[in-house]
Amino acid sequence: MTRAEPPPPDGARIALAWLGHPVTVLALVVLVLNDHVLKAARPGPVTGKLSDVAGLVLAPPLVAVLVTLVVPRLRSRVVVGLALGSVGVGFAAVKASGYAAAVASELWSAVSGPSLVRADLTDLLTMPALAVAAWVWGRARRDPVGRRAVRTVRLLVLLPAATLAVAATGPVQYPDAVTTTVVGGRLAAGATDTPAGAADGVPWMWRISDDAGVTWRDAAEAEESALYRRPDRTAGTGDAVCSTASPQRCYRLRPGAIRVEESDDAGRTWRLSWQVTDEQRELLRARYPESGPNGERIAGQDLTVLDVAGGRHVVLVANGRDGFAVRDADGGWRRIGFAGGRWGAEPPPLGVISPADRHNDPLRAMLLAVALSVLVLAVSGVRAARASGRGSSESILQTVSLAVAAMFLLGVWFTDGLILPVLALGSVVLLLGSALLALIPRRSREVPGGWFAEVVPAAVLTLTLAGVTLASWLYGRPVYALTAVLLAGLATVPGLLLGWRAARLIESWRPPVDPPYPPPVAVDRSPSGPAG
Repeated sequence: MTRAEPPPPDGARIALAWLGHPVTVLALVVLVLNDHVLKAARPGPVTGKLSDVAGLVLAPPLVAVLVTLVVPRLRSRVVVGLALGSVGVGFAAVKASGYAAAVASELWSAVSGPSLVRADLTDLLTMPALAVAAWVWGRARRDPVGRRAVRTVRLLVLLPAATLAVAATGPVQYPDAVTTTVVGGRLAAGATDTPAGAADGVPWMWRISDDAGVTWRDAAEAEESALYRRPDRTAGTGDAVCSTASPQRCYRLRPGAIRVEESDDAGRTWRLSWQVTDEQRELLRARYPESGPNGERIAGQDLTVLDVAGGRHVVLVANGRDGFAVRDADGGWRRIGFAGGRWGAEPPPLGVISPADRHNDPLRAMLLAVALSVLVLAVSGVRAARASGRGSSESILQTVSLAVAAMFLLGVWFTDGLILPVLALGSVVLLLGSALLALIPRRSREVPGGWFAEVVPAAVLTLTLAGVTLASWLYGRPVYALTAVLLAGLATVPGLLLGWRAARLIESWRPPVDPPYPPPVAVDRSPSGPAG
């Protein structure tokens, strides 16, 4: 009798062997060390690509273990295909698409705090690291984890460590332009990468201009020493800073805004010199993470004046999250971002924005549009119940569900961070429940098909009108969120009217009436009855 061959090892044991392989563990160590030590010490393309390589080696076995926790007996080849495929496709999409990178940034921020994922086609050069992960799987497949104690240890130790290593990458450090001054006859611009640094007045980065604001370079060691020893002088908003060569010409900042005013009479009267309008600041607030609930970090922080040849002068202004602005000797103003330093990208154009720049706003807009369409369904359902002449417990449940969903939506609109996905998920569940309660007929005879034919298009019309309004807001028209929400609310009026009118198709309910029966007929059961 031939002995039956043992069944092939399941995907869970191979996935754990894959996660615990020495190469995978090495990738885990490299990822943690690089993200939290090397990147801070030596930021640049080398450390950036090193994280990508280590992550591509570590992520597939992590995904494989998570999949097998849900489906333990899944075949190993299916598991490795899902793991390598999902990681490869996701990485390629994020690095090739700015919109996908923005979505990934929001998801990562919800998991591990403020994070930034950038689209960068050069990062695709690291994708051969997936071949290393596949080779490691092939080695692990020959020696699956068999002992229960070893599986338990790997689940309790390696799985949390790998998850934290992948999720808890180095946080994004958002810069603030906080101070301006003159050192050795040159303009100096100081920026910090934390709000605490801004509050303490300790810039992390100094940039120096040798040509009155045209080009910029990092401060030399001697210049930095002089800057840190200088008297603590920061032009508070409202304080006048005047030209030495022309004392009658002065400048000042307006509190809580990016606005520079100038005076030709030593500060007795003032007029506008340059500004970023309130509408433009609102769009910058939507674009810049960590700009403050009302955009407090997008405002003028400091101002300095440098006299140049010919009796002219140059003005340098620090504007918080928006970087620096320069008035050249001819009187023209321009925003220069962070003067080409570590955060040297060009400042975004004023008055222009796209959904990919708005962080959590697309999620908020989508949930609000869906909520308004569900409101139409719910009102139509309650109206139908009243028109039928009989109350319904579903109507009460709908009202409660919508009220709680409204509370969740308020949280989605006014919060960020780890709680945001929880509130969004709660909103989706409650809205879906309300929609199902509105569409499920209470009695087949009470809710005719014509009612559905009018109510469902009314909800779709509301979703379309509100969606178009909120999509326009994502592109900056209208600028303010309150205006967009009010317009979206007005967009529900046609749908509400159509759903309300559909109640005419509901017949009033009447209690059943027993039909009359004929009187009973006596039956003659005597033996002398008529013959058959």
